[in-house]
Amino acid sequence: MPEDAGRIVVSELTKTFGDVRAVDGLSFTVEPGSVTGFLGPNGAGKTTTLRMALGLVVPDSGTATIGGRTYASLKNPIEQVGAVLDPTFHPGRSGRNHLRAYAVAAGLPDQRVDEVLDQVGLASAARRKAGGYSLGMRQRLGLATALLGNPQVLILDEPANGLDPEGITWLRGFLRHLARGEGRTVLVSSHLLAEVQQTVDRVVILAAGRLVREGTIQELAGAERVRVRTPDPDALRAALPGLEVGDDGPGTLVVSGADTDTIGAAAFRAGVELHELATTRSDLEEIYFRLTTGQEQFAAAQPGQAVA
Repeated sequence: MPEDAGRIVVSELTKTFGDVRAVDGLSFTVEPGSVTGFLGPNGAGKTTTLRMALGLVVPDSGTATIGGRTYASLKNPIEQVGAVLDPTFHPGRSGRNHLRAYAVAAGLPDQRVDEVLDQVGLASAARRKAGGYSLGMRQRLGLATALLGNPQVLILDEPANGLDPEGITWLRGFLRHLARGEGRTVLVSSHLLAEVQQTVDRVVILAAGRLVREGTIQELAGAERVRVRTPDPDALRAALPGLEVGDDGPGTLVVSGADTDTIGAAAFRAGVELHELATTRSDLEEIYFRLTTGQEQFAAAQPGQAVA
C-alpha cells in the first residue's frame, strides 16, 4: 500500500451557507498510524468539514482528499474510508441485519458482518432490534458499519457519545490499536477533552471555521514548568536569577527553564521553605480554551465570517 494511501489532506477548504461562513480557508493534514482529535466549539465548522471530506457537502473552494483523491473519485470507498457522522438505524431491524444490508449493497461477504460485530463487542446483542439498543450500543453499531469494508481511514464524529466509562476505555484502546497497531488513519471529533487527551496522538483545533492550531499535545503545551508553593515567594524568586518566574496564586510560583532538582537545590541554599515542588504542563482543556476563547467574537465582527 502506498505510504500516503491513508493520508487526509484538507487544503484551503471554504464553505459558506448564505451569509454564514462555516469553514474559512481551512488547511490541515492527518497522517496514517495516528489518532487525530478534531476539536472546536459548537459551530466551529467541524461537522461541515467532515461532510466535505466525505463528499456530502460541496465546498465553495479548496479540496479535501484521502490518499490523494477526493472521496467521490475513490474506486471502492467503503474499503478505503469508514465514517460515522450521525448513525441511524431501522428500529425494527436487528443489529446484524442492519449490517447485512450494508454488506450486500457493498458486495461484502456475510462473514464480515459477524467479524465486525465481534470487534465492537456487539456479538451477544446482534439479533436484538436496534430500536432497543442504548445510545452506547448504537454508537458501537455505527462503528461496526464503518469497519465493514476494513478501511484504511476512519472518520468518526463524537464516537464516545453515550458510552459508559467502561465503553469509553474500550474505545480508547480500540482506536489506538487501529492506528498504532495496524497503521490506519483515525480522525475523531469529540467534546470530551479529558478523554481526547488520553486517546489521540495529535489535535487539530478549529474556531470560527478557521484553523487555530494543530500538532501533538506536547507541542501545543510547550515546555514543562515547575509549580512551587512556598511561604516566602519573594525569597525564592530572588534565589532563581535568570529564570522565568510567574505567579499562580498566593504563595505559588510557576518556574520555566529549570527542573525540580535545580529549583529545590536553589531553595535549599537560600534557606527557603517549600511546601510543594512539582512538574506541570498545560493539559488539553487549558490549551483548548486558551486558543479558542474570543475566536467566535472576532469572527462575528468580520462581514461574511460568522460561525456556522
